[in-house]
Amino acid sequence: MKSRAAVAFEAGKPLEIVEVDLDGPKAGEVLIEIKATGICHTDEFTLSGSDPEGLFPAILGHEGAGVVVDVGPGVTSMKKGDHVIPLYTPECRECPSCLSRKTNLCTAIRSTQGQGVMPDGTSRFSYRGKKIHHYMGCSTFSNYTVLPEIAVAKVNPAAPFDKICYVGCGVTTGIGAVINTAKVEIGATAAVFGLGGIGLNVIQGLKLAGADMIIGVDLNNGKKEWGERFGMTHFVNPSEIQGDVVAHIVNMTKRGADQIGGADYTFDCTGNVKVMRQALEASHRGWGQSIIIGVAGAGQEISTRPFQLVTGRIWKGTAFGGARGRTDVPKIVNWYMAGKIQIDPMITHTMPLEDINKGFQLMHEGKSIRSVVIF
Repeated sequence: MKSRAAVAFEAGKPLEIVEVDLDGPKAGEVLIEIKATGICHTDEFTLSGSDPEGLFPAILGHEGAGVVVDVGPGVTSMKKGDHVIPLYTPECRECPSCLSRKTNLCTAIRSTQGQGVMPDGTSRFSYRGKKIHHYMGCSTFSNYTVLPEIAVAKVNPAAPFDKICYVGCGVTTGIGAVINTAKVEIGATAAVFGLGGIGLNVIQGLKLAGADMIIGVDLNNGKKEWGERFGMTHFVNPSEIQGDVVAHIVNMTKRGADQIGGADYTFDCTGNVKVMRQALEASHRGWGQSIIIGVAGAGQEISTRPFQLVTGRIWKGTAFGGARGRTDVPKIVNWYMAGKIQIDPMITHTMPLEDINKGFQLMHEGKSIRSVVIF
C-alpha cells in the first residue's frame, strides 16, 4: 500500500514529504493508521546527525496515536478498530528483563530495532524500490506504519489522538521518572533542570506525587509561567543569581536544626552534561537522588567528585520514565481523561504533515512546548 510520510533522506537536511510503499503486517505485527504525532527533541537529535545510532534514509517519529487497520497472523491482544499508541520501548512480558520486574527495558526486539528494521530483519517501508529504515521501531511521521504487537498499547477510544500522542513519549517520560524511577513521596523537595516538554511533565508528576517544594531551573524566564501552571512552587534562572546554582538551591532547601540543604530529588531534562553534574550536587547529602532524563550528544561523559556519591547521593538514569508501555501507557491516558494530569496546554501548535519542518523550527526557536502533526 501507499502512505504519505516525512522522510529523513540525509542528516541535517529538512524532511521531505513523499509517498512511500508500505508492506502489510507479518506474523505478530499490526498495521496502524497514525492520526497524530508529536515532534520530539529526540527526532531532532537524530535528524541533526548527532545521534551515533542514527540511520538514513529513515521515517522518524516515535510519539504517535492512531487506529489499528489490520493485524498479522498470531496477533491476539488487539483487533481492527482499536485505538493505540506505538511504543518505542516494547513490553513482551517474556524476556529476562520483563520477567525481572526490575526494569522496563524489554530486550525482545532491541537488536533489530536498533538496526532500523522489523524483528524479521526487513523493513516494511521503501521508496522507489529502495529500503527506508524504521525509527525507534515506530516511524510515526508516516500516515500508516507497521509495528510488532508487543510495541503497541491499546488505549481508551474516547481519548483525542492529537493530545494522547504526547503520552507516547514526553508525558510518560516525565511523569514516569517521578513515579517509577525516583518513587517520590508526599512532602518531598525537588528541583527540575530544564522546563521544556519533559521538564513540565516532571513537574506535574511531582505535583501528582505530593511533593511540597518544586523548584524549576531554566535560563528562559518565559518558562516561569509555564512551570507554575503545572505545579512549580519556585523558579531559578541561573543567569540571574549571584554565584553557583548548586549553592543557591542547597541554600533554598535548608531545613532542620543542622540546616543541611539539598533537594530530595533532582531531575536533569536538558541533556547537558554540566547540568547533570549540577543536578546531582544540588541533591541532599545522605539520601538525595538525581535522575538523568536528558540525552547527551555522542561521546559526551558525565563527571563528579566520588565524594558526592560516597556521602550518599544516588545518580540514576531513566528511559521512557521507567514505564512498561502496554501496562502503564493506558493508565496514563486514563489519568488524562479523568483530569488528573494536563496535556492540552502543552500542545502549543498543530499542523498538517506538509508543515512538519515548521514544527522543528518552532522547537529550535523555543516557541513551542510540543508541536503535533495531524494527518
